[in-house]
Amino acid sequence: MSIYAVVNPATGAVLREYPTISDDALAGAIAAADAAHRAWGIASTPAERAALITRVAELHRERREELAATIVTEMGKPLEQALSEVDFSADIYCFYAERAEVLLADEPIEIAEGQGSAVVRRSSLGVLLGIMPWNFPVYQVARFAGPNLLIGNTILLKHAPQCPQSAEQLAAIFRDAGFPEGAYVNIFAANEQIESVIADPRVRGVSLTGSERAGAAVAELAGRHLKKVVLELGGSDPFILLSTDDLDKTVRDAVSARLDNTGQSCNAAKRFIVIDELYDGFLERFCAGATAVTPGDPMAESAQIGPLSSDTATERLRDQLQRAVAGGARIVAGGGEPEGNFFPVTVLTDVSPDNSAFSEEFFGPVAQIYRVRSEEEAVALANATSFGLGSYLYTTDPAQAERVANRIDAGMVYVNIVGADAPELPFGGTKRSGFGRELGRWGADEFVNKKLIRVGG
Repeated sequence: MSIYAVVNPATGAVLREYPTISDDALAGAIAAADAAHRAWGIASTPAERAALITRVAELHRERREELAATIVTEMGKPLEQALSEVDFSADIYCFYAERAEVLLADEPIEIAEGQGSAVVRRSSLGVLLGIMPWNFPVYQVARFAGPNLLIGNTILLKHAPQCPQSAEQLAAIFRDAGFPEGAYVNIFAANEQIESVIADPRVRGVSLTGSERAGAAVAELAGRHLKKVVLELGGSDPFILLSTDDLDKTVRDAVSARLDNTGQSCNAAKRFIVIDELYDGFLERFCAGATAVTPGDPMAESAQIGPLSSDTATERLRDQLQRAVAGGARIVAGGGEPEGNFFPVTVLTDVSPDNSAFSEEFFGPVAQIYRVRSEEEAVALANATSFGLGSYLYTTDPAQAERVANRIDAGMVYVNIVGADAPELPFGGTKRSGFGRELGRWGADEFVNKKLIRVGG
């Protein structure tokens, strides 16, 4: 089978295969992107680029059903969530288009009187390579391509091998929106070919969302060739519950934070750390609420979770769960064998620090519940991971919220709220979850030349 193929995870059917790009065509893609940057990216105005981005947003909304159906078919996301992903992506493009002048405005620097003037001017770098994952085939592209095309950078986009139809549809959107040839180029490249892309001197930066292993490989290549890189990798986000005045709502939030996208989100809540006096009530309600959600046909409007994204994802999660139980973890709800790629919701307790489950990211509908006796113990357990992407904190004490949020070693802390990502909010992590930020004004400040222009008095 070809590297790039649409394999429906709900049925296992191979629906379509796509050829890998030839070396000659890849060289042509890089040349086209470089030419587009020189002819369009440098010469166009922020307002002109914003108009094109606005049209991209409009086309996402016009084609939302088509895009969402492809997402469901390629990676199994429930339809309503796929539609929401497309809508959020359109919002991201609108965010950048509407703020073009502000985001790219000169930034004056105050200097001594009579010594002239100085400004920092933001300008494009050139060709960028984006390496995208399968779990959010449209949204991940939006948060990379939106700000960078607005800046005037041009894009080479390598999508996940299981999302080639999404890749084609997105390339068509940028073309139909009026972007010139070479501004956004889809490449069905093999991993070995990506090495030559990163090495090419015309490529000025790389953004990858994916696994730790992929991130380490890309960062090594980028470092060898002195290229800027942004990495958004895995996560094992804690959900800390210290107090609540509505346990039922808190549990509903917790279940939602674990099972969104069938648990296949880097910033999903994965480890639930609960203060002793709330632990028993939380565990009982969480187990009931989580296991009431059963995998179903992702095209059905009622579907809350669908299949895992592939046979490989299912085998990996099954292996992790088996090793966790062999290491002493206890299944307190759910469990059982998956049916095809439909994986049953599972809740674990008694995960000790020497268990493999303690340090691994579970990418699917498996939750771990921990009991702690104090705020101090909760923070220590939350930080006892090599990951540092997001986190969730529930407390009724504002002073405690401020104190604990400051001590959590992660790129994002959400207090008393879940599912609150927004175009204006920065997204990214620390430790082995990567570095750099996407979204908000921070996403438009990664791949940009902050050029100092100093004029004498």
